[in-house]
Amino acid sequence: MDLKRKLSRLTSAGPGSQARAPVNTVAVAPAVETPALEAREQDAAVARIPPVEEAGTTTLAEVLVQALRKRMSMDGEPALDAEGTDGVRAPEAVSADGPTARTEVSDREAPRADGLVDLREEARRRFAAKRGGAAEGPADPRVETLRQMLSFWAERQGTASARKAVAPVPEPRALPVEARSTPHGTVHVAEQVYAPDHRHGMAPVAAALDVDARLVAGLALHPELESVDFTRMLMLDTETTGLAGGTGTVPFLVGLGWFEGRSMRVQQLFLRRMGEEAPLLRLLAERMASSSCLVTYNGKSFDWPLLRTRFVLNRVPVPKELPHLDLLHCARRVFKHRGEGARLVHLESKVLGHHRVGDVDGSLIPELYFRFLRGTDGSELVPVLEHNQKDLLLLAALMGDLVRRFQSEGTERQDPRDLLGFAQVAERAGDAARALTFAKAAAESGGPVGIEALVLASRLCRRSGDCEAAVAHLQRALTFAKPGQGAVLHLSLTKLYEHSLKDLPRALYHARLAAPVELPDEHRLRLERLERRLSRQGV
Repeated sequence: MDLKRKLSRLTSAGPGSQARAPVNTVAVAPAVETPALEAREQDAAVARIPPVEEAGTTTLAEVLVQALRKRMSMDGEPALDAEGTDGVRAPEAVSADGPTARTEVSDREAPRADGLVDLREEARRRFAAKRGGAAEGPADPRVETLRQMLSFWAERQGTASARKAVAPVPEPRALPVEARSTPHGTVHVAEQVYAPDHRHGMAPVAAALDVDARLVAGLALHPELESVDFTRMLMLDTETTGLAGGTGTVPFLVGLGWFEGRSMRVQQLFLRRMGEEAPLLRLLAERMASSSCLVTYNGKSFDWPLLRTRFVLNRVPVPKELPHLDLLHCARRVFKHRGEGARLVHLESKVLGHHRVGDVDGSLIPELYFRFLRGTDGSELVPVLEHNQKDLLLLAALMGDLVRRFQSEGTERQDPRDLLGFAQVAERAGDAARALTFAKAAAESGGPVGIEALVLASRLCRRSGDCEAAVAHLQRALTFAKPGQGAVLHLSLTKLYEHSLKDLPRALYHARLAAPVELPDEHRLRLERLERRLSRQGV
């Protein structure tokens, strides 16, 4: 007897019905289609349900349905609905020979007319898998493709990780700073003294004491520096939490360097935690008050404006501003013809011959400090302090080397590009004699640098009234010029011959060769003027 008939008998056996089935003789089959042997086992399990007494007006069928619902929910099977069905058709009739005689059905039935999906095959597959019987249906090909992609990706990630070199873990080192009590509070300081014969690369650090203030002022194009006592200068370099500037950037390490005799003392003021800047800033103000000037690298644009902002935010009186020598501006003017930029570490290796080994990357310094604030032992900040010390030594060594080269006037062997840079700086500083000397030295190399140096020398001679020498420099520059590059030189020669030397035939000759660099109308007017003047002279 199928499930529907049994349920119909149960629902008819209630109060007011003509025939009422005995309580202990009712057996209800499960609502999910199973093989015959399994169906018999489930029928026997259902038959063993203990008798339930009728309670109040609840019918026996409702009580049995509730018991079946609870039993089937515990077994993980779909529960019956309130009317005794679960949306699944009754099992097909099977023979007594077993499940092989059961009618074959499709893996997935079409939706029923009432919108519900027939889940009997799904229930059969789940039950078979639970019993260890039938295997699951064919896998979705998209799932298999995804598995292959994930496997391939994991393999590539493992290969890439194996290729990466594992950096050795640095040994833990204590942060070399000590707490120092000051009248304004505790400041954490690191100090080191360098001997008078200490060198940074090829340049002695103490050479900064031997500079001529007049040459420094000319090199920096800053006349105010002529009256500065450079024996009391203060080198300044900061390490900050970022490069954006403004109120959100904090200098957590302020490096200071000054000379005591011919020894250089490096003092680093370290900010162990936020909110303790005031004592550090007051100690900096005291050191500035005893100094004659500041020496920095990009300090005019970054370091000092940032420190001045921190003075204001911490309500500490801003110290009097000192004459400021920014070596970045000097380096840009002198080394601009190299075309390699003016990064401090680059100049350190190319100019001074000092190559840093194991130096910390400047872009990582803010993150290392933030790790320290989050509770690391501070060993990661030791390279940062060493980096700052090297920058201060570099400031003194670079300053002494630049002034020494500028003083030599090209007598020592130097890169012709640097000689041309010194010549242009001297010209801007109004030192024509020094500029001419550097220009002549740079012209010995020939090529584009030699041409530009000779043009500069010609300009200097013309300003001094020596037009013959000015023409000679331009004529020599023409010997270095490649075809098509001499039009500018011809135009300069035209002006010299016409206006200074009054040699109109030569002026007309060079004017005709200067056509590529002049506007057509201007070129035509120049030729007409020269021809008209020549006709007046009967030439």
